[in-house]
Amino acid sequence: QVQLVESGGGLVQAGGSLRLSCTASGRTFSMVAMGWFRQAPGKEREFVASINRRGDNSYYADSVKGRFTISRDNAKNTVYLQMNILKPEDTAVYYCAAGTSPGAASWQYAYWAQGTQVTVSS
Repeated sequence: QVQLVESGGGLVQAGGSLRLSCTASGRTFSMVAMGWFRQAPGKEREFVASINRRGDNSYYADSVKGRFTISRDNAKNTVYLQMNILKPEDTAVYYCAAGTSPGAASWQYAYWAQGTQVTVSS
């Protein structure tokens, strides 16, 4: 079983940067894919980025491609989401998730963190 705890959310000005961290506990962490999702007020939860178990393949939603970078440090049992050139439309609650495959669908992830608020002001 995997437990996920994330941190790093907050308030940032448009054009700024923020890095989210998600620390996992569980002996199978290095064997699972990780993903980031977000949900803005009044909107559906959407896929942001994902990374495979080895960290050598990553995937991004078109809306964040070129601005966000997902990475992982298996030695620290941590996955990161580096968010650059933030826009007001990036405002959402961000969720880290663990699954067996780095897909874009929520159902592919069995474990979820509690979520952290990211607010980008204009």
